[in-house]
Amino acid sequence: MQQQPGNQQQGAMQQPPQVLTTKDSLYLNDMLSWNLLAMKKAHFAASHCQDQELKAELDKCGQMHQRHYEQILSHLNQGSSGQAPTTM
Repeated sequence: MQQQPGNQQQGAMQQPPQVLTTKDSLYLNDMLSWNLLAMKKAHFAASHCQDQELKAELDKCGQMHQRHYEQILSHLNQGSSGQAPTTM
């Protein structure tokens, strides 16, 4: 009898582990860097833009990336205010 690919769910986690691995930490650092860079590029482009409509859209884009950056930081700070995740 062959095992079906969909039957491998018996070991599925119900909640994420309370451990922050090195790989997780590096990925979070990358996400922060990507959002910070996108925010800076949008701000730079908006400051050099002549078209007011395009400038407004670039500002909105930069603000979106800033919100994402701040949301990631707030999630990380929430995790450290209770039980600090350990790194493997």
